[in-house]
Amino acid sequence: MKTKDSKRLDSIKAAHQLERNRSSSRMEDYLEIIGELVELKGYATTLDISRYMNVSAPSVTKMLQRLDENGFLEYEKYHGINLTDKGMQVAEGIRQKHGILLEFFEILGVGYETANQDAEGIEHHLNPKTIKQLRKFITFLKANPKIIDNFKNL
Repeated sequence: MKTKDSKRLDSIKAAHQLERNRSSSRMEDYLEIIGELVELKGYATTLDISRYMNVSAPSVTKMLQRLDENGFLEYEKYHGINLTDKGMQVAEGIRQKHGILLEFFEILGVGYETANQDAEGIEHHLNPKTIKQLRKFITFLKANPKIIDNFKNL
């Protein structure tokens, strides 16, 4: 029988498969930025990504090669970058998670800037079940605006 403390240790261990989590989160960050750039101007460039991610162009090139190898984008050096269907799915999923978190944090009243930073910080780490429940909770709150008003008046 597991104690509460040992369950907590198991939970921490599972949450800290850092290299794998950090690596996939980083890939998702790139796909999110590329998706936004493609939507904005029809393609992305290494320079654009470098500017938005605040990393060097060689770092971007390395990640683009990795994303290309994994089937997330169509990448030719010195040409525009576009997402494959697989890449678009991941980018759209991240966008949806971000939107749900942003909306939730704004309902909490933390302000847009803080809400956006917090959403960006945790969007890669939440289980899809948690996102689904947050979406349901937001829908419930919006259908019952008095609850939001009461909360804001606390």
